[in-house]
Amino acid sequence: MLLSKMAAEGGGKEMNEIKTQFTTREGVYKLLSHSEYSRPNRVPFNSQGSNPVRVSFVNVNDQSGNGDRLCFNVGRELYFYIYKGVRKAADLSKPIDKRIYKGTQPTCHDFNHLTATAESVSLLVGFSAGQVQLIDPIKKETSKLFNEERLIDKSRVTCVKWVPGSESLFLVAHSSGSMYLYNVEHTCGTTAPHYQLLKQGENFAVHTCKSKSTRNPLLKWTVGEGALNEFAFSPDGKFLACVSQDGFLRVFNFDSVELHGTMKSYFGGLLCVCWSPDGKYIVTGGEDDLVTVWSFVDCRVIARGHGHKSWVSVVAFDPYTTSVEESDPMEFSGSDEDFQDLLHFGRDRANSTQSRLSKRNSTDSRPVSVTYRFGSVGQDTQICLWDLTEDILFPHQPLSRARTHTNVMNATSPPAGSGGTNPGSNGNSITTPGNSVPPPLPRSNSLPHSAVSNAGSKSSVMDGAIASGVSKFATLSLHDRKERHHEKDHKRNHSMGHISSKSSDKLNLVTKTKTDPAKTLGTPLCPRMEDVPLLEPLICKKIAHERLTVLIFLEDCIVTACQEGFICTWARPGKGCILKHVTEDKNIATPT
Repeated sequence: MLLSKMAAEGGGKEMNEIKTQFTTREGVYKLLSHSEYSRPNRVPFNSQGSNPVRVSFVNVNDQSGNGDRLCFNVGRELYFYIYKGVRKAADLSKPIDKRIYKGTQPTCHDFNHLTATAESVSLLVGFSAGQVQLIDPIKKETSKLFNEERLIDKSRVTCVKWVPGSESLFLVAHSSGSMYLYNVEHTCGTTAPHYQLLKQGENFAVHTCKSKSTRNPLLKWTVGEGALNEFAFSPDGKFLACVSQDGFLRVFNFDSVELHGTMKSYFGGLLCVCWSPDGKYIVTGGEDDLVTVWSFVDCRVIARGHGHKSWVSVVAFDPYTTSVEESDPMEFSGSDEDFQDLLHFGRDRANSTQSRLSKRNSTDSRPVSVTYRFGSVGQDTQICLWDLTEDILFPHQPLSRARTHTNVMNATSPPAGSGGTNPGSNGNSITTPGNSVPPPLPRSNSLPHSAVSNAGSKSSVMDGAIASGVSKFATLSLHDRKERHHEKDHKRNHSMGHISSKSSDKLNLVTKTKTDPAKTLGTPLCPRMEDVPLLEPLICKKIAHERLTVLIFLEDCIVTACQEGFICTWARPGKGCILKHVTEDKNIATPT
């Protein structure tokens, strides 16, 4: 009704206008029209019935200093380019590799960053018919095809990723609700695999492959009901967050296959998931049009964000944007060890920033709190940026006296300012000082409601092996790793969990029980809207004609892509460049 009224009053044109720049506290982000990647003929792609456009990046450490490479899929086509970012104009006439597939479409892909060189990269590509291909787009070779006869799973591949720290292990999720662990060095066999139960829990089960000789898949996970839409590894590689069509977020300890915690969407399926750079928070998005922030430490929802008008396709944290805030020494009730632990995260990535913060606090003992920035894009063609601020993270602590200000710095230390005890990557624990001060007044773009009672904190089980009797897999999963420092017609009555698993494995039936959405609403699993803070977006802008399917934060830019097949580069404040041969183009960003 409100939208109709605005359109009638002349506001419709403004609302439908595609934005080429947007402004945040740190400055202006500008669309670089010369850095737009697409199919070489640049004709918009007819996306009707096609799989989402996806983008993957890898750096091959090229001696020329231009080592970024870009892969994206459009329909049945797959492209591999040199990515020139904000520095130079895109050259669409010279893809390093181009592939056109028949009978199936690429749905997702992932580079192995461990093994990437200027001469060779390993790229996994998942397909709509269920296969996974390992290719080298530099050498233009096809190494292997997994699930070639579709004996393992016949459904669409929804997500594929290399296991962190491994050169050979990768994980594949399907719309059947199953997920499989593969090793590139093993074959898949000529017959359908047989499984035996390894571990079972609430709405999940893990099976090993029964075989006289080692074969793929090594493990089969059955998770929830309906499609398993996306998964993401924690920054330290120890935990796995999965989101499913049944509306659940499930977080597992990957090696011990133990369930760490769960969360239920407010409505409908969850479509996307990401971790904060320090592994303390998880953000999800989906068919309830919301972004939901979940605390890994406390296993509870700490905030929701409403800005999109349709399903949220992608959520991602921005590790290069952080807020540094000084507070009076008297206001900090933690120890020096607590504060130094906050500074520890990201030391190797931002030595200059780290030195500045350490020096400042060694002289005046003023602690620094960090605010998280994340973004989301959706089927409403809008991009939203969000700030997760101190009043949301620490609702029962007094605000510091200085106002929050956001800084964009080259290779800035990723955020690390949450409370609680974190069993995360650095092995240290950060304990939030407790006090009885009432919740603070709202600040920044948060709208706190009455605070939900604090759920009991769960301690994660960091098992060193999986279970007796599967030492072969335990060896593969642990020791193989290297230790290293819809639519435009949005339907509100979409049924939850209506897609049932079509897997023929009878053991799956043991693990699945129907969950009544009405019984979860109002519980810690799915708090009511008034029980948790409601975030408002920092910015919310329409930036495409078709639904958005990609959001990636890089050091000097933000990369987005839409279902028309256009991959756009948005220069961060002060990062735009001037190109002599295109300086007359009014859309070219210039230094601020």
